[in-house]
Amino acid sequence: MDKQALQQLMRTLAFAARKHRDQRRKDIEASPYINHPITLADILVNEGGVTDRETLIAALLHDTIEDTDTTAEEIASEFGLVIAGLVMEVSDDSSLSKLERKELQIRHAPDLSHKARLVKLADKIANLRDIDQSPPADWSLQRKQAYFDWAKAVIDGLRGTHEGLEAIFDAAYRKRPEG
Repeated sequence: MDKQALQQLMRTLAFAARKHRDQRRKDIEASPYINHPITLADILVNEGGVTDRETLIAALLHDTIEDTDTTAEEIASEFGLVIAGLVMEVSDDSSLSKLERKELQIRHAPDLSHKARLVKLADKIANLRDIDQSPPADWSLQRKQAYFDWAKAVIDGLRGTHEGLEAIFDAAYRKRPEG
C-alpha cells in the first residue's frame, strides 16, 4: 500500500472514531462501537484478502450515516463521491421502521455494487460472531435465531460475490444458537 493510501485509511479511521466516540456496542461489556468498523476492515483484509482502498474506507465508514449525525454530503466532502455512494449503498434509511429496513436489506442485496457487497458480507460476519461470542444481554434465544436467519437471507442475495467471505459467513452461521 502506498503512502497516500495509508494516510487516507488513517484519516478515515480517525474520522470514524470521532463520529462513533460516544457509542457503545450492545454486548455485555458495552465495548466501544469503533471496534465494529475496525473488525469489518480486519475481516476484509486478513480473512478475505480484500485490499481495495475504497472498499476498506467504506467498511470503516459504513455505519456513520446510519448511526451518527454524519451526512452523505459530509462523507462526499471528506472522502469523495465514490466513497459516499458506497456508504449510502450499505446504509439503512432511518426514517423507515426496523421491519421495513430489514426487508429492504434482503430485497436490495442482489443490486448492490461489488464493493458494497463486500462490506455487507464483512458486516454480517462480524455481527454473527458478536452475537455468538458476546450477545446483547437482553436478547432472547429467539431474537438471536431470528437475527442469524435474517442475516442469511441478506447474504443469500449476495452469493457469488466472494467465495472466501461467503464460506466464512457460512461457518459463522453454523454457530446459530439452538434451543
